[in-house]
Amino acid sequence: MLIDIKGKDIICTQELSISEIRALLKLSKEMKSDRFGEKYSSLLKNQTFLMFFFNPSLRTRISFEAAATELGGHAQFLEPKTMRLKKTSKGVEVQAGETIEDAARVLDRYGCGMGIRILETSVENYGDGNAILREYARWMKAPIINMADDKYHPCQGLSDIMGMQEHRGELKSKTVLMTWAHSSLARSYCSVHEHLLISSRLGMNVRLAYPKGYDLPEEEISRVKENCQKNGTSFQIFHDPDEAYTGDVEFVYSRNWFGPDFYEIGKEAEIFRASKMTDWICTGERMSRTNNALFIHPMPVDRGKEVTDEVASGPDSIIVDIAENRLHTQKAIMAMTIAGLKVDV
Repeated sequence: MLIDIKGKDIICTQELSISEIRALLKLSKEMKSDRFGEKYSSLLKNQTFLMFFFNPSLRTRISFEAAATELGGHAQFLEPKTMRLKKTSKGVEVQAGETIEDAARVLDRYGCGMGIRILETSVENYGDGNAILREYARWMKAPIINMADDKYHPCQGLSDIMGMQEHRGELKSKTVLMTWAHSSLARSYCSVHEHLLISSRLGMNVRLAYPKGYDLPEEEISRVKENCQKNGTSFQIFHDPDEAYTGDVEFVYSRNWFGPDFYEIGKEAEIFRASKMTDWICTGERMSRTNNALFIHPMPVDRGKEVTDEVASGPDSIIVDIAENRLHTQKAIMAMTIAGLKVDV
């Protein structure tokens, strides 16, 4: 089956078909094995990919710029500090400057596509960042790629899966443990949501562990449960930092995320609260109870809090492989959505 997603917005992997996900992963692996080959080096020749960064970035900015360059194009960095955004009953509006409609329609004339990064610290309410991204998608004909918003991070989810497949092959029926960890940071849901959604979508058993009071939004948990039900796989929730580390776990994803009242109490209060739960950390002893589990994480890693150095830098850590894969999955996304490359799956 030939997969064609030219012009498609990539906002959340849950909105892609399984065939589209497989096509993107297949192309990502081919691009990785032939990184500088001529086959893909001119797909974006003379074209400009626009990047809106409401929040700072290391891996995302560099990987997208490198991806555009390696496809023969150019990535232009935009930092809209002067744009103050809010959510109104009529939709997302700009308080100062111009409307998203006007900005998007003009940008559509300049670029071949646009990536947007807008996390929780740039909006007032959960979901506003995602709504802003979708408002740009509403007015632009060129594809919008989510570079991480306050709900989802599709490029990270695809890169996680790519790395897991590279090391363990077919993932169906394998078990991944997603566990909360304490941190000196107050981290958003986007990478966590995306991993839970795409891993459950591809037939993995999912374990979710977190202290009481750190429930993820019910909308996303319902989707994960539904994905598992469709695949005949299990979804379990634990509230003990030890209990979920058992012999059937093949991947461990230990990461902090803030509580559901984050937008009310603020970042400092969240960090103070999380700092007390030091038992929630991925250690070598806990990993030893698993089925030789690989450690995965979207980075940056808060070492000594989310995970020990022994695990993060150990032989079973694939975090750097996954970080590298961001380049390749993003090249595949741009090649298929912007250049119109079709992939047979």
